[in-house]
Amino acid sequence: MSVKTPPVRVLRAREWSRPVPAARREVLSALPELDEGRPPLLFVPGFGHGAWAFAEHWLGHAAARGFPAYALSLRGHGESAPAPEATLRAYAHDVTQVAAGLPRQAVLVGHGAGALVVTRALARYPARAAVLVAPVLGGWATLGAALRHHPAGTLPAVFGGRLRLNRQQLFGRELPDAQARRYLSRLGRASRRAQWQLLAHRESEPAVGDPPTLVLGSPDDRVVPPAALNRAAQRYGAAPLLFPGMGHDLMLDTRWQEPIDAILDWLARA
Repeated sequence: MSVKTPPVRVLRAREWSRPVPAARREVLSALPELDEGRPPLLFVPGFGHGAWAFAEHWLGHAAARGFPAYALSLRGHGESAPAPEATLRAYAHDVTQVAAGLPRQAVLVGHGAGALVVTRALARYPARAAVLVAPVLGGWATLGAALRHHPAGTLPAVFGGRLRLNRQQLFGRELPDAQARRYLSRLGRASRRAQWQLLAHRESEPAVGDPPTLVLGSPDDRVVPPAALNRAAQRYGAAPLLFPGMGHDLMLDTRWQEPIDAILDWLARA
């Protein structure tokens, strides 16, 4: 006896009646010397970050371990085209378009609010697997945590200004101050509309194909509280993988190699 399942609506009426405007996208890459057929990794940075945040350490390290690695700057970020009125839908469109152009079915790796963008893209793109790094999945709890740790940098974002994160939120104590200042100087901003949508966001639609999903972060993250990290992992039926002593930007912190090795080891098993 066969069981019929409801069809997955990858293309919605709104997407052809009100298409997302085209935008130039920055994509950085690092490729292994020998192609062993492993799935490509597409890294998606969070708000204010660009592809540079993954090019600093993780792209080259993943390639050295045999994984083709790509990092995308969402529109309005990094060296991608300016997009002051971009929406979460436009950001997810960027991810699905870049992923669809990769040589093989990709693994989507989202950091911070980029993890939220990845969950939205998963409803359109049949990823090989997904990894949510220190995920900011939206809702007013996200605002509450940010206000507690850095009210001066958070309140302007509520009224359409720039969300400003500080050193204590993004990095652990071991990172040299000069290096932290260099990273902070490269941060940009997301659009006002995307920031507001992040606060009002509801749970994303189910992923196409139910890909295996890993959630990891730090219990000392001052952007994503432990309770939010646990909720994100429970949604995918597992506990989060934790890296104590690190800040929100795991890919830039002093012990950056530990989380990327954990991701690659998990992918090898999965």
